[in-house]
Amino acid sequence: MKPFYLLLAALFGFGTASAQPIRFAFVTDTHVGAPATAAEDLQRTVNDINAQTDLDFAVFTGDVTDFGSDEEFAIAKRILDGLNKKWYIFPGNHDTKWSENGCNSFRRFFGAERFAFTFGNYRFIGCGSGPNMRMSPGLVAREDVLWLRSEVEKLKGSNQPVIFMNHYPLDESLENGYLLIDELKKTNVQAAFCGHGHANRELNFEGIPGTMGRSNLRAKDEVGGYNIVTMQNDTMTFAERTPGFSTQAVWRTIVLKNHHFDPTEAAKFPRPSYQMNTQYATIQPVWAKQDSSDIGAGIVESAGFCIYPNTSGQIVALNTVDGSVRWRFATGGKVYSTPAVRKNRVVVASTDGTIYCLDKRNGNLFWKQETGKPIVASPVIDRNTVFIGSSEGKFRALSLADGSVRWTFAGVKGFVESVAVFDQKKVYFGSWGSSLYALNKKTGDSVWRWTNGKIRNFSPAACVPVLVKNRLFIQTPDRTVTTIDTETGREIWKTAQHKGFESMGVSADQSLIYVKCMQDSVWAIPTNSADGRGAWFVNCQFGYEISPGPLTERDGLVYVPTDEGALYTIDRENRQLLWAHKLSNAMLNRVWPLKNRRVLVTTMDGKIALLQNTINR
Repeated sequence: MKPFYLLLAALFGFGTASAQPIRFAFVTDTHVGAPATAAEDLQRTVNDINAQTDLDFAVFTGDVTDFGSDEEFAIAKRILDGLNKKWYIFPGNHDTKWSENGCNSFRRFFGAERFAFTFGNYRFIGCGSGPNMRMSPGLVAREDVLWLRSEVEKLKGSNQPVIFMNHYPLDESLENGYLLIDELKKTNVQAAFCGHGHANRELNFEGIPGTMGRSNLRAKDEVGGYNIVTMQNDTMTFAERTPGFSTQAVWRTIVLKNHHFDPTEAAKFPRPSYQMNTQYATIQPVWAKQDSSDIGAGIVESAGFCIYPNTSGQIVALNTVDGSVRWRFATGGKVYSTPAVRKNRVVVASTDGTIYCLDKRNGNLFWKQETGKPIVASPVIDRNTVFIGSSEGKFRALSLADGSVRWTFAGVKGFVESVAVFDQKKVYFGSWGSSLYALNKKTGDSVWRWTNGKIRNFSPAACVPVLVKNRLFIQTPDRTVTTIDTETGREIWKTAQHKGFESMGVSADQSLIYVKCMQDSVWAIPTNSADGRGAWFVNCQFGYEISPGPLTERDGLVYVPTDEGALYTIDRENRQLLWAHKLSNAMLNRVWPLKNRRVLVTTMDGKIALLQNTINR
């Protein structure tokens, strides 16, 4: 007679041991699109997987493409469709950060952005991690966090062993990785997989055995590679496979077991510190809310309405006084566009390829203008004209009255992400094609184009340009600030002294530009400087910083959003940090200062708040 525990395993489909071995291919970081050999490397791996009759399935753990373009996704999908085995896939940061499609195409090409399935005794759960659209440390989307919670809830009362997969390792490189760990420890989680680091590595995530897989790219070798994972008799092994040649010796062995994690022990491990909120205790939310989706764009305020978009595709208007919802408008795609408001008209774009004009008072539609591709850029309004770029290589001027197209410039290289700026004669914007454009505001004709001559990843695309008189200031990912003559398009000066990334701003009197450095400090540079030398700086001690949140000044305060959910506020007159407040551990978007030194803030993980200094009430 069979032992009782084996009868339970037969009845419920799980147990402590796997009677039959499970073998699968663990492939990660294929980066189709760059380098040029990436697609060849992936094809070789697919052919190799197909030739092995004892593999049960394959998993692909993110960074499927290099730049998240539709062209790259199409190539990857065509190759993967050649697999003769079941395969599972989710995105990584390269699939979502530089996304002309606003993080929509992955689901369109592959059918889903996450997976959960049972094979043998085990439950396999996997989801990707960004950042989505905005440069910042790794972050699992709010929707994925909630999805994982729902998957954990389904396992409640079950002892089914779980294998979890994510693109980033579940460590400090993933800003909200602790949220995933806390959920997983409610289950019988036995191992976790990741990519991102491009190397085979043994890891440990607060007691959960972790394994990073090598990139499928060949790098300096003639052939790339991936891992073969074997699970049998409560043991999991990893062996690197060179496609078309051989499988190397096992380099990683994990004993699969129930670790009996106590979810209440989370306090033993590092978690985000909110100590600064105690240090600056007079800074308090007037109200605060939590959206169920990410918020990847700024919030704006107009006459008692504060309006923001989310990645559920909604435009949401709140009451500025108490944060209550006034109206919601649903689009057909994720929204990464900061709204622009003029009188009672709100203009915003969606990744459903449509520019919308809504009635600020009730959210009703005035008009919409459909384009050929998703839009991740933000509009700007000049009197009765709306200027906005898109992802199909175009920049448009629309009538604010009815949305009709006044002109279209079709010569954009790459896609437009940021918001344009304008003066009396021209409109200026950057693109992910290493280019910055100046167009005639009335006709859309090209006046000049500037390029830094570098690869697309260093494009002047995410920074909001600063325009002061005849000078245009930009900050690019090559850590330089450049000043351009608006009449000629020629560089006036360029400096890498301040080591900024993509985030800057201008003082209220336009005498200074503010540069957020990648380490701790904010520099103030005179706008009439001949060489870009800074006038003064403040060490805010915010640490390493890469988010593209613009700096904003009002009433003598300079607001500095950062990528770990904290807002730092500088007293311009005294040139010192006045206060700081932390809302979450995710990137802050562009903030919106109000009178009486209050400020509206949103975070990438969906928090919205109105902050005030209680002393100034």
